[in-house]
Amino acid sequence: MIEFEYWQLLLFPLFFGLGWAAARVDIRHLVKESRALPRSYFQGLNFLLNEQPDRAIESFVDAVKVDPQTIELHFALGSLFRRRGETERAIRMHQNLLERDDLPQDLQLQALAELGQDYLKAGLLDRAEEAFDKLRDSALADDAKRNLLEIYQLEKDWEKAIAIAGELPDVASQRDVAEYYCELAAAEMIRSRPDEALRHLRTALDRNRKCVRASLLQGDLEVQQGNVDGAIECWQRIEQQDPAYLALVAQRLLEAYRKLDKRDDGLQLLRGYLERYPSLDLLDVVFQLVLESEGADSAYRLVRDELKRNPTLLGFDKLLEARLLVASPENRADLDLAKSIVQGYTRRLARYRCDNCGFKARQFYWRCPACGGWETYPPKRTEEFDLTP
Repeated sequence: MIEFEYWQLLLFPLFFGLGWAAARVDIRHLVKESRALPRSYFQGLNFLLNEQPDRAIESFVDAVKVDPQTIELHFALGSLFRRRGETERAIRMHQNLLERDDLPQDLQLQALAELGQDYLKAGLLDRAEEAFDKLRDSALADDAKRNLLEIYQLEKDWEKAIAIAGELPDVASQRDVAEYYCELAAAEMIRSRPDEALRHLRTALDRNRKCVRASLLQGDLEVQQGNVDGAIECWQRIEQQDPAYLALVAQRLLEAYRKLDKRDDGLQLLRGYLERYPSLDLLDVVFQLVLESEGADSAYRLVRDELKRNPTLLGFDKLLEARLLVASPENRADLDLAKSIVQGYTRRLARYRCDNCGFKARQFYWRCPACGGWETYPPKRTEEFDLTP
């Protein structure tokens, strides 16, 4: 049992009185602050409660004009303008904050970061870069560097992207850095500087030995220099890196074997790929080669057997194309009609889809144009992607 003394009862009124006094102080402080706020601030709150956001924004803007000390309101309005796409108003709001001499250092950095975001949203990349570059040695350095990395990628300044990626190991993976080197290599190939291109491709493979794009570009580089056998060797390396990407080099391999006058060797290689790694793009290339080497009947049987193994609507469209090649004149009209109907559906299926954001495109991208992810497009058409277990 806890012993209880009667004198302790005297503490209860004392504690109650202290609590009442503290509450009175807080209430007086709250009333004082609310009276200091401009009337337009409360009008804005009322508009928000009545689901009139545009009128609320205008009232808050008036409140800022009446009382420039409402710093939090400046930040809130600036972010709201940026989200609404009103970047000019957002820029003005954050510039006004930066022009104030009485703004504390931490709020100055925050205003500069917000201004950089405004410029980035507006597409003013040079100004955004300048703003974030000023924050590289501040408490907001990590966010600034991430934004700078995005800017360098948008500007295709791959040297700077590689440099800052080294400071962001948790953001930019070695796979991404290898892609930056591939971008540099592709640019050097356009400038007809094969030695520099090869150096970048080797670095890309050092960073990521499974970089399919580096092997693909190295094969292209070998073709430019007249070394077709070397190109085939580079493209065959993709089977060990990621065999799903063989579909991207199948047409290149076909052309290479044609140049070497080794169609039979090319057919054997590509048929083996198709058997082990089924793909509609691979089927299309092998179909061309079989049609060229063995005739329409063999091409038709190839597509028919592949459709039995991997039934898809796109494959059925290819079957109709093959059937037309061997059909009698009286059956061609019906087959043409069936193919036109099927094509109406296959156009929506013959696309690539980003694993990261779901963006669909008719062509393959190494970097998604929607979310900016590298190697997020599987080298399969949408229908194949949906049927993958």
